[in-house]
Amino acid sequence: MTSTTSFGSSAVAPVAGAADVPAIHVVGLTKTYEGKVEAVRGIDLSVAKGEIFGLIGPDGAGKTTTFQIMAGVMEATAGAVTIYGEPARDARFHTGYLTQAFSLYPDLTVWENIRYIGDLRRVRPEEIDERGHRYLAMFDMDRFQERLAGRLSGGMKQKLSLVCALVAQPQVLLLDEPTTGVDPVSRREFWDTLAHLAADGLTIMIATPYLDEAERCHRVALMHLGQIREIGTPEELRERLGARRLEVHTSDLGKAEEVLSAAAESNPEVRREIIDVQRFGDRLDVIAPNPKRGRVVLEETLKAAGLTSDVYREDSPALENVFVATLRAAGQEMKAPPYPGVHGHGDLKGKIAIGATNLTKMFGNFAAVRNVSLDVRYGEIYGLLGANGAGKTTTIKMLCGLLDPTTGDMQLTGQRGALRTPEVRERIGYMSQKFSLYDDLSIGENLDFFAGVYGVPEREREDKKRWVMAFAGLEGKLDLITGSLPGGWKQRVAFGASIMHEPEVLFLDEPTSGVDPLARRAFWRMINKLADLGTAILVTTHYLEEAEQCNRLGFMVAGELAAEGTPRGVKAQQGGHLLEFIVDQPQKASDLLRQGTERWRVSLFGDRLHVITDDNLEAGHDATVAKLVAAGIGIQSVVEEQYSLEDVFIAVVEKARRQGKVGSED
Repeated sequence: MTSTTSFGSSAVAPVAGAADVPAIHVVGLTKTYEGKVEAVRGIDLSVAKGEIFGLIGPDGAGKTTTFQIMAGVMEATAGAVTIYGEPARDARFHTGYLTQAFSLYPDLTVWENIRYIGDLRRVRPEEIDERGHRYLAMFDMDRFQERLAGRLSGGMKQKLSLVCALVAQPQVLLLDEPTTGVDPVSRREFWDTLAHLAADGLTIMIATPYLDEAERCHRVALMHLGQIREIGTPEELRERLGARRLEVHTSDLGKAEEVLSAAAESNPEVRREIIDVQRFGDRLDVIAPNPKRGRVVLEETLKAAGLTSDVYREDSPALENVFVATLRAAGQEMKAPPYPGVHGHGDLKGKIAIGATNLTKMFGNFAAVRNVSLDVRYGEIYGLLGANGAGKTTTIKMLCGLLDPTTGDMQLTGQRGALRTPEVRERIGYMSQKFSLYDDLSIGENLDFFAGVYGVPEREREDKKRWVMAFAGLEGKLDLITGSLPGGWKQRVAFGASIMHEPEVLFLDEPTSGVDPLARRAFWRMINKLADLGTAILVTTHYLEEAEQCNRLGFMVAGELAAEGTPRGVKAQQGGHLLEFIVDQPQKASDLLRQGTERWRVSLFGDRLHVITDDNLEAGHDATVAKLVAAGIGIQSVVEEQYSLEDVFIAVVEKARRQGKVGSED
């Protein structure tokens, strides 16, 4: 999606008599299943024309049910939903709806899918041709129109789904977790497209488990147990929390997190000053209502436990902090039960668990992986990041012995050479991106199978199974068929199954894809616990806020390791400056600043604009301000912000592309 072309005034056809009517209006919406389960419990909201409105909440909050009613494919039990004044069911031809699962035809080509959906939506053939080719060109997919949809990457499938939805020229677009499993480059391009669509008058309502994406919405509603708990702009939600975020550095992050969390639970004074503690790969984030008092309390608490600390910076809380605080106030929090581990690997800490030297894998003439060298030590969490087609999964398959390299040397659990022996297999755990559990078996049957494969001693199996079910929030439900579980619950069970045997080395390929923020925290508490016990962990993720949890990171581009370091270190390597602008015409400002520069340097987050400049701070600031003022764009504020890992990721990928390196998707 490299074009900056606007969708134009014809992108959204006007609805008769809709000038003063909300695009989406929801009053007292209720949905009850079988007279018992209240999925939605009397929600009210309005969404304006051209607004991007985010709906966030934990698994089971009622988001998908709400979307299905808005899309006119499900009837409400009570209440009403109108689209520009029409009942939702009558407005279906004005509404585009992207479901969580890829719903197009994998055995049809890209263009055949577009033509079929256009015909289904009663679009004239000449309009299908014009719009289809226009949107494919805009999304940089016109060269793939003869490719089978089933052979597209996750990001390209989502782009195709969006093209198909737009061919009918809807007035409202409903997107239910559209970027789950999509790499960061494609996610940013996807959101750039949504911003242009909204600027041209299309109303967009989106559900997402990624709270960095919610920052890109004009307004956000937090849904829990079928009710709206909070609603407002991202900035309003952060301000309501009434707290600041302190970035804390200390020599023993695991112990510091335990000390502060325990003190906040047992000591009312500490609880008043520290309302949340979250561990990342090279820091703690502490949320404090009064940052000065909070800093004193945390330093005194850590000092009493024999730990020194340094508060590196103070910042606004993230939306995730708001999300967690709101759900805690509503009585919901996922606490991982104590892991019943009896075979720790602490004596191995610091030794190399996974090693690769000049690892290369050829498929015919295609080099999927080129000369990759890395090591992961016992007790370390290493994040392997890359866009779709970068070679991450191929690398993992080689490192864990599932795939032989073409050239290069490997080391795994102290072994070299043959890595497929039963001894090695029983010492590693592997949670695959696409296949981890058998859908047609019950949860209990799956756990029994994996316990047998991994050689879990009989005397330990029942305790381990109980732990997995408690971790997943599915106590007493061993007989449930695994295929019936929502994606988030299935991921929790799959993760539990992969660590029942207490592996020395753990490979996690996108373990939290589609998992809500509360469950994601429980995942990472457990991942950190395993690392504290000495397990070496290699993880891939497309959610770069989550990648902050890793001790070290490696960025793969086109089969090569392009950058490596701690989260803080890779940010420092980038150089330049990131300026955050709040302006009165954000979309116009974004389009203007992208002219004559690399597009990745400018990104839009709702009403905030991030601009990366390689000039010195003053020169970059003055040049950008002058350009905006000359175009008649009002500037409300400018501040320098810290790079996010997404900024780093995009920069690394784009700089590699400038050198002619491209992934297999291209």
